[in-house]
This record gives sequence, C-alpha cells and structure tokens, in this order.
Amino acid sequence: MPRQSPGSDATTRRLLSLCGPLPERPRVLDLGCGPGRSALLLAAEAGAEVTAVDLHEGFLDELREAAEARGLGDRVRAVNADMGALTCEDGSFDLVWAEGSAYIVGFDRALASWKRLLAPGGALVVTECEWTVDEPSPGARAFWDPQYPLRSTARNLAAVQVAGYRVSGVHHQPDSDWVEYYGPLGERVRACEDPTEDPTAGAPARAAIAAVREELDVRERHGQEYGYTGYVLRPVTAGDGGAWPARPETAADVAGVREVNLAAFETPLEADLVDALRADSSWLPGLSYVAGRPDGSVAAHALLTRCEVSGTPALALAPVAADPALQRSGAGSAVVRALLSDARARGESLVLVLGHPAYYARFGFVPASRFGIRAPFEVPDEAMMALVLDDTVPIPAGTIAYPAPFGV
Repeated sequence: MPRQSPGSDATTRRLLSLCGPLPERPRVLDLGCGPGRSALLLAAEAGAEVTAVDLHEGFLDELREAAEARGLGDRVRAVNADMGALTCEDGSFDLVWAEGSAYIVGFDRALASWKRLLAPGGALVVTECEWTVDEPSPGARAFWDPQYPLRSTARNLAAVQVAGYRVSGVHHQPDSDWVEYYGPLGERVRACEDPTEDPTAGAPARAAIAAVREELDVRERHGQEYGYTGYVLRPVTAGDGGAWPARPETAADVAGVREVNLAAFETPLEADLVDALRADSSWLPGLSYVAGRPDGSVAAHALLTRCEVSGTPALALAPVAADPALQRSGAGSAVVRALLSDARARGESLVLVLGHPAYYARFGFVPASRFGIRAPFEVPDEAMMALVLDDTVPIPAGTIAYPAPFGV
C-alpha cells in the first residue's frame, strides 16, 4: 500500500502551509510513518531533517530505499520504535507529525504525551478520523464504536483546549484523500483469492481479508458520516496567557472587575451586567475569574453563569474583558483558559459564548448551530459559539435561555 491511512500529498502540503514560518532546516518527527510519503515530502519540500518512526521494519526499509533514490538519504532517518513509548529528549523537534496514526495510542494520549517533544514555537500536526454528522447511523456506529469510538470536530477541539494547545489551523480532508487509500486497498483485496474457498488459508488470513472487506463495505455505505480532519496545534505559552496567574475573584477584586469592564467596553452595560448577575440566581460562586498583575490588581476578567438550552443546564461565557493597555499580552486568554478548566473540573459539559469567531476558536469553540443550538435573537451564525467540555453528556439542541439580567 502506498499509504496506510486516507491522505494525499496535497493534504500534507496544506497542513505544512498552516504551520507558518519554520526554521531553515526544521527538525521533524514523523510518527507512524508507514512507507514514508509524508516524510519524503517534508524532507524534499520543507528542507526538513526527518526522524521517521514505525514499528514495521518492512515500511522502514521501503522508506530508506526511496530516500536514497531521491537523494534524501542524509535527511531522512528511519527508526524502529513505538510511538507510545518514545525516548526522545524534550524539546527535540520543531514539528511532530502524525498523519493517520494518532488513533494507535488515542487522540487524547497523543496530545498529552507528544507535547513535551516540541521545541519552543514548535507545532503538533495530527489527523484524526471524526464523525461529520450529528447523528451517525447504527450501521456506522456498529463498525466504529467497538474498535475506535469517533468524536466530532467540536469535541476534539474541546480536547485540544483541555490539553493546553492553541489551534493554528484546521483542515477537513477531502473525499479524494479516501480514494487514494481505498482505491489501492480495494484492488489488493479483489486480487486475493477468497480465503473461505482456499483450504490452505489459515485463520489469520481469513480474518484479515474479512476485516478489510467489512471496512470497504462500511465506507461505501456510510462514508458520508465520517472523515479525517487535520489539526495544527501549538502548546499554550506565556504569550497565550501562561505568564498571567488566573484565579477565582475575591471580594477584594469586585471593584477591580468593574474597572476592567468599564475600560474594556464603550458603555457601562457589561460592568452593570456583572453586578446584576452577582445578585441573580444564575451566579455560580467560584466561576468569576480574574488574571492579576504582580501588584494584585485586576488585569482581565471572565465570567460563567448558568443558562439553559431547552431546559438543560449550560454555561454562558460573558462578559470577557481585559485592560486595553494589556491587549495581546495574553491576560484575556489566561483568564478564559483557567475559567474553562475549572468548569470542566466541576463536571460542566457545555459552554456558550457570543463573540468573535477568530478569538474564541483558539479555545475550541465552534458555531453552536452545529449542535442545533441557536440564540434567542438575530445574530451571525459564526458568532454564536459552543464548547463541549464533556463529550459523554448528550448535547441539547434548541434556543438558549439566558438569565434575566441579560435582558433577552
């Protein structure tokens, strides 16, 4: 097989473009490299020094031969190793690359364990198979759930946020990427004798052919229900808010919170809203957060209060404010990340926000309409956003009911 998962050179190039500027000779770790299509492209087109890791020596031999034939032998090092038990030193790579292989260890484990390998400014590039419909059919679930339960893009973005990454790029792979994988796979299977009619075929051969035929059949019948998405991720750093200590507000912060909201917005409406919510039953003690300056004064503020979607409890993120003098310092991001982390730890499952899509996407928010959630007023679809904190809890659909102080 030329590839071990759906993909294409075009997708590899697209993901590479989303990484932004790279060092002149970037150090790349290609995990689950297979026969090395991505490794060879990265070495040739990005000028990278690629360490390509796989457990199957046959793939690595194929990669070594191809690298030498293309004059890339000095740039591609094939290593037989387990991606789940890497011994590489921390901060060794500018890019950690995993096309179609993170499922081997699991998406969440991949996010957690591979972060340490990134040098400052480095990026994790990973592709993951996901549901592309809100309600997958029983047939699709019967195939996927026992072997690798899929999640939606929204839920994987939530996992990215919880794991401490910011999103630099997202690429939904086209159907043609599946053709590059399943076309050759189907040809190989059709060329095989039916093992059930071959008395010399052993049980492993029969099981392997049966499994591939089932996979091809499921793709033909349910392929519109799932697909691969590529993510370009960077660990949260001081510039994203790591330098700003964030914590729940205290009574001593109340005046500072009001000052920050007055400074951040053109009218006092947001500052008055915070004061009104403090006196409302929707107020949740401990979910009003501040980021503090070294002198203890408030640099940024973010608030979560109780709202509902079709009678199901959810959280409303509003307002979020930072001292205008500290714009782009990461103070606002710090307080939002800390607040969302606290909400998740408390067992909350859904957060809603009306805001700028480019800003809130970094935390994993996606358009709420993907879940059938809508605002009780006219608003651009992309501005009403949702973040799933717990993907084991059903997501309600319907209209958001805000607390009375919101006045809607």
